Amino acid sequence: MPELNFKGKEFVYNHHLTVPFRPLEVHPDKSVGEPALDGNLIIHGDNLHGLKALMPTHAGMVDCVYIDPPYNTGKDGWSYNDRVNSPMIQEWLASNPITLEDGMRHEKWLCMMWPRLRLIKELMKPGATIFVSIDDNEVASLKMVLCELFGDVGFLGTIIWKNATDNNPTNVAVEHEYIHAFAYKPDEVAPVWKSPYSDIKDLLVRIGSEFAAEYPDEALMQEAYSRWFRQHRQELWPLDRYKYIDSDGIYTGSQSVHNPGREGYRYDVIHPVTGQPCKEPLMGYRFPQETMNDLIANDRILFGDDHNKIIELKVYAKDYLDKLPSVIELDGRRGANELRSLFPDRNQAFKNPKTFTLIEWLLSFTTNSNSIVLDSFAGSGTTAHAVLELNKRDGGNRKFILVEGEPYAHDLTAERVKRVATGVPGATVEPLKSGIGGTFTYCTLGDPIDMDGLLTGEDLPAVEGLAALLYHTATSLAFDQSKLKPEPAIGDGVMRLGDANGRHLWLIYKPDLDWLKSGEAALTLSRARAVAAAEAGDHLVFAPAKFVSRELLTQERLPVEYAPLPFALYRVETA
Repeated sequence: MPELNFKGKEFVYNHHLTVPFRPLEVHPDKSVGEPALDGNLIIHGDNLHGLKALMPTHAGMVDCVYIDPPYNTGKDGWSYNDRVNSPMIQEWLASNPITLEDGMRHEKWLCMMWPRLRLIKELMKPGATIFVSIDDNEVASLKMVLCELFGDVGFLGTIIWKNATDNNPTNVAVEHEYIHAFAYKPDEVAPVWKSPYSDIKDLLVRIGSEFAAEYPDEALMQEAYSRWFRQHRQELWPLDRYKYIDSDGIYTGSQSVHNPGREGYRYDVIHPVTGQPCKEPLMGYRFPQETMNDLIANDRILFGDDHNKIIELKVYAKDYLDKLPSVIELDGRRGANELRSLFPDRNQAFKNPKTFTLIEWLLSFTTNSNSIVLDSFAGSGTTAHAVLELNKRDGGNRKFILVEGEPYAHDLTAERVKRVATGVPGATVEPLKSGIGGTFTYCTLGDPIDMDGLLTGEDLPAVEGLAALLYHTATSLAFDQSKLKPEPAIGDGVMRLGDANGRHLWLIYKPDLDWLKSGEAALTLSRARAVAAAEAGDHLVFAPAKFVSRELLTQERLPVEYAPLPFALYRVETA
């Protein structure tokens, strides 16, 4: 498979491994509800460090990722400031923020994205999906990077989002963006694709039968339905194209009959009223004349008032295929309007926010009611808004994790989620007045854990943070805090960390330098015997020292292995 080579890649290839672990520090006063690190999280801090902080507790647990990174237009105002130990990259830092005049802006963007995508991949479970929004500036290079990380087998498709925004200074009106969709290990576990809009289909069919019974006159029925449709159109999306109703009360929509890409079929379709040939699509019809005759006979063609309008194919809501389309038409201004409704007290809360409806739609196809959703470029908090809306719609219990490094993480990102959940101050209409429910825990990143600092006492991390880091380092798995169990019967400061890969993990530790230097913190023969007797199987014990030889452990047939503190933090990976 071809790989994308860019300047700096060799220096950032394994940079995610050298990023120090920084424990999450909870701020109850900025949270909504009872703080819980296994619930909804909003993390304020550099997203590279925030992703690394999640590794001990969420590695291999994320079901779906949506990220909206800087598009690298040269006008984003983003800066490349990762602390990579390379003179070349350090030299780049002198020319921040990135602008159109920066000849290395594409390389810098790739150097920024690579380690973050590597960590995101480690957080995803097999079968998980990732959606990445992007525009023309980096759409090609991003796809190559994602293909390199997730393989060609992981490529699900590229979605075109037609958002009716012309942001191109040339004579080509650019009215779309892209969303690359990939899956992690889809050959092992197929991604979750389900039918998210069966409830809307059922509503359309039910309401249709009611209109048909109430209005025997078809014109009056269509007029009444049009009024109802306009009132409910937003909640019907993406089935809002079904704007017609036939005599049986079945909602219908239209679809182009033109040939989408190759030489089309050429023939005349006679208008039933004027008797003249209808206007033919420029590229011809998408199916042969025999098929067209059958469609006309079965009333599946929509004719215009006269033959000057291109005919359309009638489609039925009941036949809607719950399959994620490659083209989404959704007004990009909806995001700004949604944010204004949540922040009526601010002139402009955020520049170019995504609409939560777009993300809710993506999540509705790819998550179940208990999925974990990650967004490490959280921005205004749209992904959390989408998760809460989707939970409200189907009664789910999905959880979100947001990471945002900008100063507005609390006043905008978290505040938006708070207002969605609990209500907008001063609002008089629902659901803005009362909110739709939901909680989250607000966190910042603590000081990096310096394992060498254990030797000097300069850095003595809390037991929970060190336990999580050691467990994940040794197993590559997420640490379950509930499995951390003190074992005073074996010795003071002795704790079980849990099991993994057929081995039991233990830690002898207290955040007390004098105690760590004493013999109380060592693995002794008696403790090794007690550990081995606690449960059958192999054991790994982290401790500052040991007072028993490997030979003696072997002689007594004790399946106990010793790992000294400080412990090697980084698994070895080669480029």
